[in-house]
Amino acid sequence: MSFSFLPASSSLPSFPSLPVPSFSHPLTPYGWDEEWAAAFSPYAAQGLVPGRVVRVDRGQCDVITPDGPVRADTAFVVPRDPMRIVCTGDWVALDADGDPLFVRTLLPRRTAFVRSTSSQRSEGQVLATNIDHIAICVSLAVELDLGRIERFLALALSSSSGAALLGDGHGTGGHRPEPLVLLTKADLVPDAVTLSHLVQDVEAIAPGVQVLPVSSTTGEGLDVFGAVVSSGTSVLLGISGAGKSTLANTLLGRDAMEVQEAREVDGKGRHTTTTRNLLVLPQGGVLIDTPGLRGVGLFDAGTGVGELFSEIEELAARCRFHDCAHRSEPGCAVLGALEDGSLPDRRLESYRKLLRENQRIVAKTDARVRSEILKDWKRKGAEGRAAGQAKRGGRVR
Repeated sequence: MSFSFLPASSSLPSFPSLPVPSFSHPLTPYGWDEEWAAAFSPYAAQGLVPGRVVRVDRGQCDVITPDGPVRADTAFVVPRDPMRIVCTGDWVALDADGDPLFVRTLLPRRTAFVRSTSSQRSEGQVLATNIDHIAICVSLAVELDLGRIERFLALALSSSSGAALLGDGHGTGGHRPEPLVLLTKADLVPDAVTLSHLVQDVEAIAPGVQVLPVSSTTGEGLDVFGAVVSSGTSVLLGISGAGKSTLANTLLGRDAMEVQEAREVDGKGRHTTTTRNLLVLPQGGVLIDTPGLRGVGLFDAGTGVGELFSEIEELAARCRFHDCAHRSEPGCAVLGALEDGSLPDRRLESYRKLLRENQRIVAKTDARVRSEILKDWKRKGAEGRAAGQAKRGGRVR
């Protein structure tokens, strides 16, 4: 089996020169460092081999090892738990030899991007692991969906060690991937003023997050983005047709990923990329390209929602009542901001929607949260009955 994960020449503009890593190892281009070496040392004593997963397909995975790429079976890594299934980006310990080779365990994940599954149970699906940058790709070929961008960002801002479950169910701590929003196909918005307004619209809902218009056709923004991804591991996320694979090919300087044209009627693409693929960039850094996502369900994203909507949480802290629901309570700072126009209605509704969704996910496994939801329902029911009684002049029917 042939692999094409090694660096290749690139026709991109030259990138800033980076310091040569002092830690030399065959896996260094894939992100290997002293921390990974320390985490792997117990398995080295058992005669196992380190490797990084570059692709997973039907219970098997392609792994890059110090001696080159191999194909390995994942049967030993608890396949019944979706949070512990081998994923692209994982560092693993696998057999030194054998036919077939087996992945024996996962090394502790530093970070993970996790979304909820369509299952009725509270399950998460890990899309990429051990990532340093999360690039959310949004096509300018269609109208911006700010709500979808907020959903992606809420998950991205929660993708620290708290959600990064390992083979043993714990996070390593101390790592936090940086999100950024890529407005792809910027060449389709030739008017600079219009493009600037679109950037400002996204910046308004993404406080502290870099928003960068890019074009694989003209090269706009690629020097900046190339500098970002030239260190660490980055993942491209977005719906089909957002231009992720085209962007990956442009950064690689070759057609490593198959691409297809998006439909003109709605700008949506077909799922050309069907697996998550880890690629080494010629200018340094590692890139994970992912299939287009039809749905992005929240999974334990309370931290991300709170950070993304920090202005609402700051307002809520100034409400008269600590348990203010921001509906009709007197002295509500959130409602006051709505009235004076400093807080858009759409922003508050999006905050409420994401909070409700995340609460439902957490409640499936947290009895305390379920109890709080039940109390809230009872409180709202009592308020509704009281309001109805007041309208009827105090007469109870």
